[in-house]
Amino acid sequence: MSFTAEQLETIRQASENTFPFVSRCGVKVLELERGYCKMLMPYDLNINHIGTMYAGALFTLAELPGGVVYTTSFNTRKYYPIVKDMSIRFRRPAKTDITVEVRISEEEIARIEAETEANGKCEYVWDMELKDTSGEVVALTHNVYQLRKIGM
Repeated sequence: MSFTAEQLETIRQASENTFPFVSRCGVKVLELERGYCKMLMPYDLNINHIGTMYAGALFTLAELPGGVVYTTSFNTRKYYPIVKDMSIRFRRPAKTDITVEVRISEEEIARIEAETEANGKCEYVWDMELKDTSGEVVALTHNVYQLRKIGM
C-alpha cells in the first residue's frame, strides 16, 4: 500500500484534528509515511502551573501516533485499533516543543494483519521517547495496542 501526497496530506490533517481536544493542543504531524509518523506537541499551548509542559499533553502526544500509524498501515474498513495499556515515565521537565517518532516495519504490519485475520484481534507493542528541541528525552512510554477486526 502506498499513498499519494494528497492522501498523506488528508491523513495528516485528520490526525491533527481527530477531536476538539487534540485541535486545542495544537499537535502537528511533521512527517508521515506508511508505518511511520513524527509528531510535535507545541510548548506554548500546553504550559502548566509551574511553567513546564502539562503531563497530560505529553501523554496525549505519546498516545496519538497509535491512530496515525494505524491509518497509514492497515485497512480502516476492516480493522480498528484500541489502546490496551500505556505507561509513561517522566524523566525531566519539558520546557520546549516536544516530538515523538514511531515506526513499524512492513514485517510487523504483515504479522499484525495476519494474526488479526486469523484470530479477530492482535496485540502489538512499542516503546517511544518524547524529546525536546535539543534532543533530550523528557519522557519514555510503553504502548500496548490491539488491532481488532470490525464485526468480531
